[in-house]
Amino acid sequence: MNIQIVAVGKLKEKYWVQGIEEYTKRLGPYAKLQMSEVADEKAPDAMSAAEERQVKEKEGERILAQLHADAFVIALSLDGQAWSSEQLAGQLAELGTYGRSKVSFVIGGSLGLSAGVLQRADMQLSFGKMTYPHQLMRLILVEQVYRAFKIMRGEPYHK
Repeated sequence: MNIQIVAVGKLKEKYWVQGIEEYTKRLGPYAKLQMSEVADEKAPDAMSAAEERQVKEKEGERILAQLHADAFVIALSLDGQAWSSEQLAGQLAELGTYGRSKVSFVIGGSLGLSAGVLQRADMQLSFGKMTYPHQLMRLILVEQVYRAFKIMRGEPYHK
C-alpha cells in the first residue's frame, strides 16, 4: 500500500523529524510512506473571516496539487469521524482489499482545511475534539498508521 501524508508547513524541530523517521522506518515492511509538505501561508495574528478563508484557500490549492487523482483521500478534521485504532486498521484493510492502494491523509495548517480540500476528501477523520499542533499531528498519524498495519497483520504492538 502507498500511504501519502500531505501536511501544511515544514517540520523544523529535530525531535518531530526523528519520531516520524522512526515510525516511517518501522512502517517500511508494510507500506511505502511519502511525506509531502506544502508551504504555509503567512498570515497576521488578527484576521477577518474573509482573510482566514483566503489563507485556507491558498494552502488548499497547494494541498490539492499534491494529491494523486486516484488516491483515496482522508482529511483530518475536527468534524470527521472518530475511529479507534482498530477501526483505522479495518478501513485501511478494506481499501486494500478493494484495490485502493493509494491512500492520502491530509493535515491542514493552523486554520484548518479549505472547503475545496474537504470536498475532495473521500472521508474525514477526527482525532477527537482536542486541538493538536499540526507538527505533532504528523507524528501521531504516522504512529497510528504503523499501529494499524500491526493490527491488520495480527502482530503484537497495539496492546
